[in-house]
Amino acid sequence: MSEVKEKQSQKITANLWFDGQAEEAARFYTSIFKNSRMGSVSRYGKAGYEIHGKPEGTVMTVAFQIEGQEFVALNGGPQYKFTEAISFIINCATQEEVNHYWYALAEGGDEKAQVCGWLKDKYGVSWQIVPVVLFELLSDPDPGKAQSVMNAMLQMKKIDIDQLKQAANS
Repeated sequence: MSEVKEKQSQKITANLWFDGQAEEAARFYTSIFKNSRMGSVSRYGKAGYEIHGKPEGTVMTVAFQIEGQEFVALNGGPQYKFTEAISFIINCATQEEVNHYWYALAEGGDEKAQVCGWLKDKYGVSWQIVPVVLFELLSDPDPGKAQSVMNAMLQMKKIDIDQLKQAANS
């Protein structure tokens, strides 16, 4: 009798709806994060053409992982767009991490959406690039320090850790 290993997966997987860029987007995201990988690709077949209208063989879904989190990118069509109502938070330990993710994800994105650590990438997906020290500083028992940090953060697009610390100590 052979032992069958079940695929371990997370309970909830984010499904991102694209208009033809699912594979391109998955490759983009996996190129930015070190701990990531591409997964399986499924393609549209003849079945359901009257509903989806996609040519047979066209990429339908792409599975991928970023930092151990599973995602699916779906080429669903132009009906739906991403909004800021859903975003992905990237918790960063250093300014170098903040800078890396900020510049990589912001390239080709919407400049107007970039405030308080938020940005919208070239596919319209919203990200929050957040140094973990921000939460510590905002939770300071001294409400004056926490408010100074909040005021400083509200003036930033990309979060600057040194400026946050200066605000806390001013």
